[in-house]
Amino acid sequence: MATIDTPLKISARGTGHAPARAPRARRGRRGSRLWVKIVVALLLVVEIYPMVWMFLTSLKSNDDYLNNSTWSLPTTWEWGNYTEAWTTGNIGLYVQNSVLAVVPALALMLLLGTAAGFALQVMVWKGRNLTLLVFLAGMMVPPQMILLPLFTVYFQTGLSGTLWPLILTYTGTGLPLTVFMMATYYRSVPRELFEAATIDGAGILRAFWTISLPLVRNALLTVGLVQFFFIWNDLLIALTFTNNQDLRTIQVGLLNFTGDFGATQYGPLFAAICINVFGTLLIYLFLNQKVMKGLTSGALKG
Repeated sequence: MATIDTPLKISARGTGHAPARAPRARRGRRGSRLWVKIVVALLLVVEIYPMVWMFLTSLKSNDDYLNNSTWSLPTTWEWGNYTEAWTTGNIGLYVQNSVLAVVPALALMLLLGTAAGFALQVMVWKGRNLTLLVFLAGMMVPPQMILLPLFTVYFQTGLSGTLWPLILTYTGTGLPLTVFMMATYYRSVPRELFEAATIDGAGILRAFWTISLPLVRNALLTVGLVQFFFIWNDLLIALTFTNNQDLRTIQVGLLNFTGDFGATQYGPLFAAICINVFGTLLIYLFLNQKVMKGLTSGALKG
């Protein structure tokens, strides 16, 4: 009895080697995925293990840290190190000073930087390209070069002994990068929105406050978080302009755990470092998705 050579049979005969190639391709994909998993696992170990070690060290006594191995577990879990760091080490006061210096500086920096980015990228006026280059030139000035002139100015104006030198210096040193990044983000905002607002009778200030700011809020959050970490982790500027023990920020305050003749209280010191590190880490984890959106929002032209 004659049979019809169906497409199914033709495909079966014509692809006789396909079953042999398919498992090989699947094995290749599995091998590549395995390497990716191994690399990710190594990166996690590199990132997480130092924090675990730092936390375990914060629970050691001074004798335990000096006499036992650096990698050993605490023989006695000294939870009182955190209490000593917060009270005797005055970490609470230093955190408060850091907040009082960082938050106003960050607010001024974002407000002025966003307004400058809006003016340089959205508004059309003569000399805006040259002005943007001037802002970019400010990124090339090392902070070490301006500390002595600024210290003299703050002393002569009577601002020494307050947190204003930190606020003004943080704002000035962070503005160039903020202006550059915000001007870059404004390039992705469609110009038709501002043209429509102008036709409806909106002025420059209204277009800035009610139209541009909501569109770049993720970018504002990203730039603000980047600048926050720069300012919060600063030691040089804070050490230069805080001539009073009660005005020290948390980074400068960590130096207090080193006593006379170089004696260091390692348990309270690492406890204070854990308070600093894990506090900022929680802020980043809480705002992680917003930061990712802000990093990609300026990548495409709107």
